[in-house]
Amino acid sequence: MKKRKMLLVLMALSSVLFISGCKQNVGTPEDNAVVEETEEEEDQTGGHVYGFCAPDLSDPFYEVLKESAGTAAGEEGSRMLVRDADGDAELQISQIRELIGEDVEAVFLCPVDPSAVTPALEELQEADIPVVNLDVRVDETGLTEAFVGSDDYNAGKLCGEDLTARKPDGGSVVIVDCLDSAAVNERITGFEEAITNVGFEVTRIDTGDDYSTIPGQLREVLFGGTQPDAIMCADDHMAEQVLQTLGEEERNDIPVYSVGGSPAVKSALADLAGPMTGVGAKSPINMGKTAVKTAAAILENGVYEPEIYVETFFIDKDNVDIYGTDGWQ
Repeated sequence: MKKRKMLLVLMALSSVLFISGCKQNVGTPEDNAVVEETEEEEDQTGGHVYGFCAPDLSDPFYEVLKESAGTAAGEEGSRMLVRDADGDAELQISQIRELIGEDVEAVFLCPVDPSAVTPALEELQEADIPVVNLDVRVDETGLTEAFVGSDDYNAGKLCGEDLTARKPDGGSVVIVDCLDSAAVNERITGFEEAITNVGFEVTRIDTGDDYSTIPGQLREVLFGGTQPDAIMCADDHMAEQVLQTLGEEERNDIPVYSVGGSPAVKSALADLAGPMTGVGAKSPINMGKTAVKTAAAILENGVYEPEIYVETFFIDKDNVDIYGTDGWQ
């Protein structure tokens, strides 16, 4: 009898341990973002498996974009495998191949190099995995299903319109840009068209791939002949270099514009005595949400917009408190 009771106790303990051992993938979708799921579990949730290829997650913009897409994926019952290329185009190609091996159903791609990524795009197409291209357009657009980016032209245009309202008689403006970037070219085109025929003379600073050249080039302008009445920066990283240089030279009298809307630049806007004047703001949060909706539509019903430009808007000293300075919008 005692042996029988002991056997029953051991069987009960064994059952508890078995059940405990099977209880996995507990928690929110974010908690289990990179945990393998069985086909049966995926069928029950109705979710998808996405891949997210970031060019460099040390850039706050891409970090927020990744977080937004991950949250949106979790809300629909899907999961997202993330790869960070750390600015290395060859590494990104290798990571895309890894995602193909992980059987992802769609890939969100922010390319390190719009041209160099082509072989990986061809492999994705061969594997029948759709690509939603984000932020920076790849060269071979025919190898992607959709593009989700920002209205860069409008972001630049808004800065130009504010400048012409402040200085209707024109003046001298320094444009800090990077000529080999299509997105930058859109921003600067929007800005220049807004200040056309107002009487502005333009001086250019081309950063190339090295933003550290900005202080030296800007000082040459400041110590040269005609003094700038405003400075337009193609992105927030450029603006930070410009703001630091102006501070060191005690030239906070020159209005500075930018495109982006990073916490650092919005903090500079909140400084009422500082030169930061306005920013054509992008929204990585809305971009991430839109990307996931687009990918789900591609996979589920095939009804989607192949090209979406997320709204850009103007933030200045008057409304920066509405958006806050501790995060992106």
